[in-house]
Amino acid sequence: MQPQQPQQHTGQPQGQAGRPPYPAGQPSQPGQSHPRPPFDPRTGQPLHPTQPLHPAQQQFQQQQSYRGQSPANQQQQIRQEATRSPLQQQQQQHPSALAHDQRQGPPPGMNQQSHSPNAIAQQIGNMHLQSPPPPVQAPIANEPPVTKGKRSARAYHAPTDAPPSNSNFQQQQQPPYNGGGGPGGPGGPQDFQQPHDPRSQYPTDPRLQQDPRQYANHQQGGGGGGGYQNDPNPPQHPQHMSQMQQDQQRQMHQQQQQQYPREAALPQPPHSQGQRLPPKSRVKIDPDHIPSPVTVQEVDQQLYRTEPFLTCARTAAPLATTDFIAIDQGNSSPRFIRMTTYNLPHTDDLAIASQLPLGLVIQPFAPLRAEEGAVPVVDFGDVGPPRCQRCRGYINAWCMFVDGGQKFICNLCGGSTEVASEYFSHLDMSQRRLDLDLRPELRLGSVDFVVGKEYWVQDNPSQPGSSPREPTPLHYIFAIDVSFASARCGLVKEVVAGLKELFYPTGEGEPESGLPVGAKVAIMTFDRTVQFFNLKAGLDQAQMLVVPDLNDMFLPLSEGFLVDPIESRSVIESLLDSLPTLAVESSIVEAALGGPMKAATVALKTLGGQVNIFQTSLPTVGPGTLKHREDTKLYGTDREKTLFIPQDTFYRATAEECVESGIGVNLFLFPTQYIDVASLGVLPGITGGELFFHPRFEPVRDGAKLRAEIKRVAQRETGYSVTMRIRCSNGLSSPFFLLVQTKRLKKIQPTGLRIADHFGNFFQRNVTDLEFGILDADKAVAARIKHEGKLDEKVDAHFQCAVLYTSASGQRRVRVHNIAVPVTSLLANVFRFADMDTTLAYISKECEWLRWFFFGGAGEKADGGFFGLGLVAISQTASKTLRQVRDQLTDSCVKALLAYRKHCASSTSPAQLILPESFKLFPLYALALMKSKALKGGPVASDVRTWHMRLIKSAGVAATVGLLYPRMFPVHTLADEVGFPDESGRLILPPLIRTSYVRMEPNGAYLIENGEIAIIWFGSSVSPRILQDLYGVENAEELDVRMGTLPSLPTRLSTQLRNIISYFEIQRGGKSLPILIARQNVDGTEIEFSNMLVEDANNEGLSYPDYLCAVHAAIQSRQEGEKGGESSGTSLYNSFLN
Repeated sequence: MQPQQPQQHTGQPQGQAGRPPYPAGQPSQPGQSHPRPPFDPRTGQPLHPTQPLHPAQQQFQQQQSYRGQSPANQQQQIRQEATRSPLQQQQQQHPSALAHDQRQGPPPGMNQQSHSPNAIAQQIGNMHLQSPPPPVQAPIANEPPVTKGKRSARAYHAPTDAPPSNSNFQQQQQPPYNGGGGPGGPGGPQDFQQPHDPRSQYPTDPRLQQDPRQYANHQQGGGGGGGYQNDPNPPQHPQHMSQMQQDQQRQMHQQQQQQYPREAALPQPPHSQGQRLPPKSRVKIDPDHIPSPVTVQEVDQQLYRTEPFLTCARTAAPLATTDFIAIDQGNSSPRFIRMTTYNLPHTDDLAIASQLPLGLVIQPFAPLRAEEGAVPVVDFGDVGPPRCQRCRGYINAWCMFVDGGQKFICNLCGGSTEVASEYFSHLDMSQRRLDLDLRPELRLGSVDFVVGKEYWVQDNPSQPGSSPREPTPLHYIFAIDVSFASARCGLVKEVVAGLKELFYPTGEGEPESGLPVGAKVAIMTFDRTVQFFNLKAGLDQAQMLVVPDLNDMFLPLSEGFLVDPIESRSVIESLLDSLPTLAVESSIVEAALGGPMKAATVALKTLGGQVNIFQTSLPTVGPGTLKHREDTKLYGTDREKTLFIPQDTFYRATAEECVESGIGVNLFLFPTQYIDVASLGVLPGITGGELFFHPRFEPVRDGAKLRAEIKRVAQRETGYSVTMRIRCSNGLSSPFFLLVQTKRLKKIQPTGLRIADHFGNFFQRNVTDLEFGILDADKAVAARIKHEGKLDEKVDAHFQCAVLYTSASGQRRVRVHNIAVPVTSLLANVFRFADMDTTLAYISKECEWLRWFFFGGAGEKADGGFFGLGLVAISQTASKTLRQVRDQLTDSCVKALLAYRKHCASSTSPAQLILPESFKLFPLYALALMKSKALKGGPVASDVRTWHMRLIKSAGVAATVGLLYPRMFPVHTLADEVGFPDESGRLILPPLIRTSYVRMEPNGAYLIENGEIAIIWFGSSVSPRILQDLYGVENAEELDVRMGTLPSLPTRLSTQLRNIISYFEIQRGGKSLPILIARQNVDGTEIEFSNMLVEDANNEGLSYPDYLCAVHAAIQSRQEGEKGGESSGTSLYNSFLN
């Protein structure tokens, strides 16, 4: 479609110069033209024409002069300018530049490339965006060429002995920051070059007194060796300079401090401040020179902005936050399977030495981009897909055909299998099948196999002669709470509106119904009784039947309960129109959940399907009655964990029955007080459904999100009656016997890998199979990999995930995902190809699973059998508190970083904090996880904490990273081209900033989002023009804080922001983001906004710099303990917090 032009209006004058910047507290005058003045590249603020250029601006201009040159020419020019005298530099109007060391080449298999410095653009798919007025000239932020270079470790501490000096001197004296390939330096590919700020002061670290030249630039493959030992022109250290030179440097620095005073950072609100390290233990680190996730994500996005990711490339996968196109070459897309490391250690000893978790995260139905195409569907008829006779693995692109095509060798177990005659094909000279191009299962890593009756669901497998269930389209039951609380908060009206939009879309070009063809629906209501409705086509109106006995629930309808929404449209519409009126007249306060759940189970027992329940209050009548047990006195104590244990076994038993019948439960909760999410959450947790939580529901604020959720649960890709199994190379989980030459049977240990454990929302009866009532596109499962012996470095390790399911359209299928990764004996390669995003998601699920399983809250494992061994673990860990879980996360971070230091950077000084390139964000992400509502300290309602536990437990990698570290950008400095498609059709996104009050201004407006909510923060001095452009009000007092969406106004800023929000929603899987308002020091929403700024000291936790210091101290303490023959663990870290 052709994008539409936004309308002109007098409140937003448009001119050739574009939209002017928003002044603080000064709205623009109608009809006034505002050409864009020169700007400061560091702060984005306009400059006075006569104001002298800041050294950072001079360096910015110098960087632009380097554009278009090869890296070698850039290096030569920079070195020449670095040797010029101050007079020559002043004449040339260029500051001394940073020595650009680019001796490090790209790793094998990666080409060195440069990319455009334009803003990061994303593919916008089918978004409906408005276009801006004719293009205008706008300054483009300069970025250095992005190179796929070798990943290396960095030292991030500021030099301690360097005296105050001018910009030239400091650029020479800060190799870790600007010259040694560290953050902001051009020596490594992971960060953009940061212009040096001469106003910054580097305070002294009393524990890190050392020569700045010792700050090393470590290559992960090589270990030690760093600093300037290979530089023919090392910079001068202050001790090599005369006292007069040092005095001159200090004097120049003081003059610059007077000329460019430091801007005061926005103070952190008192209500959000967290812990602080004691002054004697605090190591002051410049926040600008520690690892930044914003920079890491920007660089990775640039790498895949124009290039696709080839799934068989011997490189790490793109970050989970990167918008990329994957080309399936035999390995599944990273959207489906991600590994914690893409180079597996060849022995268990090497894996233990790395201290990294070995595992994978699988999201079987993850949505794909339109350019990638859908997963191909292959139908072999009644024969079914070819499978290995030994391990029952499915045919895939990694299998090898031998004997002229008569047999194939399984890549998982190595066994050979005869090829069926109907599947036979001759081989060419390269031993490839002649029909290879016609066989998607032999070329692609992900494929869907249509299967026959032998794969159908058996309703009563224990009864002989029982026939399998024929697959049918997915059926939906909607059970609505119509008690007094539900009617009072306006829930019934919003649910009815959402069902109308789902059943009968009114948009142009949309289908007649939003449900799959052949799907059937049913509607129930309940309070202290259960009301059923006969919706049979041909009736004048729906007939209601009431079942008052909740303990003896039955289905009073033989037909007319589950109906086709198209055939019964008039009956359904009349019922939906009357439900809000009926609910308003109700005065019943009780709402029974067990009764409608039992009725839905009976209705779908022989069919399978999806149950959606809308509940507003604690169930106090009928089966599954719960008691109010919330006690704020338990918060922060050892007994707080008892609040997470389900208090009634009814919901677990019902959930297991649902899984047996292929039924999944989505539970929508709208509490105004305690509702016991720990007990009710077992229903969606075991069945594979989703838990939606809307406390204190407000239709104006939450109505749009609820309607979008109702639509999404029915329209996202969903399978029901699901069974999953993960296989791996030589994955024998028990010893086997081998006949040797002596004719004796010897018991030996198998060589290979096995899946040792699973984490997520599912039901598990045995060691290998995971069962789900339903499984949708947003759910992910993690699995732990365990060595069974030594792996062969010459052979790749293979993994296959097979998901047997019934599609929403009613077809029985097996979706198969495959991935092959190299095996290595070098620990440096294990770190080099590690995936931090996947590791974070894996640790999050493992941590939550431990807490729920050990505390008895999740128990998704079947009782008895081999899981009875878990009782030992329960008795050993039942005393763990949230504080101990957080300490365990820190301990995991410390062990991983210490392992890298010991085995890959042993020659470095103990005073240095050495971070591997792939894991340099580990401390920040560990801190973010500890600050999440699932694990944070301080008073958190048990319902809120439990909901976040369930959310993290089921989320995919991208959703987990976005939830724990939100993305934020300034609204008041959006460039004219941001928020609109570029020439290639990709949306131009704004540059993100780090989540901290230090990065904010009181006259600004900022948007932050984590995939669940988005908040716009308005400073106390925000320009009224921003408020007028976004909300049509003149001042902040007129804002309606109940609003949950941005009004559609004909202004450029409103169009930009709505386009960006639409893109975020699509990137988050189609979730609707409510846009909340937070005014500085006015609204309670600012507390939530402050808690999302994870780099600040909040959520009863440290700030990012302080936590980095604490981790460093713990590493040093453990090093000293190991040298002394003791293991001090994280005792020093704990002492900081006690």
